[in-house]
Amino acid sequence: MSGLERMQELIDLLRKASEAYYAEDREIMSNYEYDRLYDELAALEEETGTVLAGSPTVTVGYEAVEELPKERHERPMLSLGKTKSREELAEWLGDQEGLLSWKLDGLTIVLTYRSGELFKAVTRGNGEVGEVITGNARTFLNLPHRISWKGELVLRGEAVITYADFEKINGEIEDVSARYKNPRNLCSGSVRQLNSGITAQRRVRFFAFSLVRADGADFGNSREKQFLFLKGQGFSVVEYERVTARNVVDAVASFEEKIPRYEIPSDGLVLTLDDIAYGESLGATAKFPRNSIAFKWADETAETVLRQVEWSASRTGLINPVAIFDPVELEGTTVSRASVHNVSIVKELKLGIGDKITVYKANMIIPQIAENLTRSGSLEIPSVCPVCGKETRIERENETETLVCPNPDCDAKKLKAFALFVSRDAMNIDGLSEATLEKFLARGFLHTYADLFHLNRYREQIVEMDGFGEKSCQNLLDSIENARGTTLPRLIYGLGIPNIGAANARMICRAYQNDISRMLAAPVEELAAIDGVGPVIAGTFCAFWQQEKNRADLALLLREVRIAEESFETGEQPLAGKIFVITGSLNHFENRNALKGRIEELGGKVTGSVTGKTTCLINNDSTSGSAKNKKAKELGVEVITEEQFMERFLEN
Repeated sequence: MSGLERMQELIDLLRKASEAYYAEDREIMSNYEYDRLYDELAALEEETGTVLAGSPTVTVGYEAVEELPKERHERPMLSLGKTKSREELAEWLGDQEGLLSWKLDGLTIVLTYRSGELFKAVTRGNGEVGEVITGNARTFLNLPHRISWKGELVLRGEAVITYADFEKINGEIEDVSARYKNPRNLCSGSVRQLNSGITAQRRVRFFAFSLVRADGADFGNSREKQFLFLKGQGFSVVEYERVTARNVVDAVASFEEKIPRYEIPSDGLVLTLDDIAYGESLGATAKFPRNSIAFKWADETAETVLRQVEWSASRTGLINPVAIFDPVELEGTTVSRASVHNVSIVKELKLGIGDKITVYKANMIIPQIAENLTRSGSLEIPSVCPVCGKETRIERENETETLVCPNPDCDAKKLKAFALFVSRDAMNIDGLSEATLEKFLARGFLHTYADLFHLNRYREQIVEMDGFGEKSCQNLLDSIENARGTTLPRLIYGLGIPNIGAANARMICRAYQNDISRMLAAPVEELAAIDGVGPVIAGTFCAFWQQEKNRADLALLLREVRIAEESFETGEQPLAGKIFVITGSLNHFENRNALKGRIEELGGKVTGSVTGKTTCLINNDSTSGSAKNKKAKELGVEVITEEQFMERFLEN
């Protein structure tokens, strides 16, 4: 293969990987592999003196997705040149002073403020055209809605989700296959939601890293003074250190020491010249500005042996590969497992049992396979599902291959579906863990959701099962009987309709006043018009009820349960227009979700963070020094106890 042919091959590979990552929030190759191929392409271009059309070394990103309005940036948003050499940073800096900061791993946003108000928020997109997400930006936890500066202000920053919030949000997604692979993917999907209410639930934060323009301001030719100005306006600014060529290597080491305890995802550092005029005088290449450079950590890798690939089936039918290898030490911890994500990556790595592989931690956090040194390609893709034994198939979408189990009766699908149905926010049946459900499914006790209400038929067999006895069996049957009395939103949520959470179910049921026939016959356009629903949720809701099996399952269920009657006010609801935040433990309501549900029933809204629009913060420890209490005090938002809330808003 000639050098030009290899260059074209590399361009095609990198283009597909970038399009999947930036436009579709998917990963078809690791960051390690992408960097390796990119460096190979750059070296070939240097060697041949040729740059082919479409090369990622001279193009930036890909077109924005279609769901959101698009807008052209007033200045192109270029990528940064990069290095993994600490000494090269010192050489690059020369006799200048610079600012060394985290390179945060989220979604880049451009904000415009006019007359002190947030006017516009646009994603990076392809560097020239981005997506307008102004409504979603207003839900970012730490973003000021109003600032003291009245001239036009344009800045850039990174929208991120912390590791703690990522783990919490992912942990609430019961279907493992539906969980997000990393905080960056979760953040990207959250920021680009059509429904800003969903964005608000994701606890997105914004950190400024560049001031584009502040009309009338004088920063004394200093980037650091720009940062200090932004801090003074209430923005969170990316953490940085002022450096020179003499201390930049030590500063990099200082940042490195913070990684294990740094709560915000980062994939390196950025070094920017403090002298604004000098930096701008250097100009830019077709892709890189010359006033900044990115530093990427040299990944710590370890060689090991692949011993097994575990194929894990899920409720949606996806069968996900997980590599199991001899334990190795990486970044201070022992690792022995790494997700391989899909069939495409299995094939790309040419995996085989017994192969020598190198592994690393992406961003020093997530274990990944870097390279397969043996590349035997002998790993067999399972022809049957590891759970039900039925034939699998490989599905191809957007050039990514995934393994699926098409069997609608697969126990993996049933187990996860039943687990959701009996969960606290759905039918709330105590005593039915996944382990117990798995036993019941294996013995043929359960085929449809309605079968749960006839487990008394198997009482004698259940009593004899491990972990059960007369008392525990009776407790379970009593819990099932109690669950017969429920609400329609709980029932709808428990059915596991894609994209339909507990709040969405309540909105839809309220809109149709619990008229099931109208709900099932509702057209997409009508559902989409419901406040908080939108076209995506409406589409999956309608598609679910077009399947006869789902309608039949609901009909069977309705014979077993008693749907509580609800009164729907035709006039204005008592809490309409009011916004609440709930924190801490509760005394009268079962949990925060129960209180949230009651507020929403009465027309109010519940958000995750205190803003100037919050009506009240509900906290039984109203004198605590918690962050939410402090924020409420700063903004003049009243903090009330649960009892005060009930007296004021629930008692007539």
